[in-house]
Amino acid sequence: MAKIVYILNGPNLNLLGKRQPEIYGYQTLDDVRQLCEAQAVEAGLQIVFRQSNAEHDLIDWVQEAREHGAGVIINPAAYSHTSVAILDALNMCTFPVIEVHISNIHKRESFRHHSYVTARADGLIVGCGTEGYLLALRHMATLLSDD
Repeated sequence: MAKIVYILNGPNLNLLGKRQPEIYGYQTLDDVRQLCEAQAVEAGLQIVFRQSNAEHDLIDWVQEAREHGAGVIINPAAYSHTSVAILDALNMCTFPVIEVHISNIHKRESFRHHSYVTARADGLIVGCGTEGYLLALRHMATLLSDD
C-alpha cells in the first residue's frame, strides 16, 4: 500500500494564478494538485491535497495526517509568520515535514523572513515557484524510502 503524504495549503492559495501572478505565477492550485498527483504516482506515494483559509482546518488536517499519513508537505502561507498553533500541531508528528513557499520569503518584506513552521521542518523549499511542491514530493519520497 502506498504511503500517504498530506499536502496542505494555507490562506489565499485558492487564488493562485490570479493573485499577484508576478510573484506567484499563473498556475492555479488545481494545476499544482494535478502535477503533485502525477509526481506522487511516479514516487509510489498517495497524496491528500487540501487548502483552507482557516488556521483551525490546517491544524485539524495535521492532526489527521498524524494518524493516517506518512508525511506532510505544508505551504502555510501567511500563517508561517504567525501561527504557533500550526507549529505545535506539527511538533506532535513523528514523520517528515517539508515546508514550501512559492516565493522567496527572504527577499520580501521583513515580517515574512521568519517562519514558525521552519522550526519543525525537515526541509524548506523557497523561491522555486510551484515547482517547489514537486521538489518537496521528490525529497519526501527519499525520506520515506529510508524507513
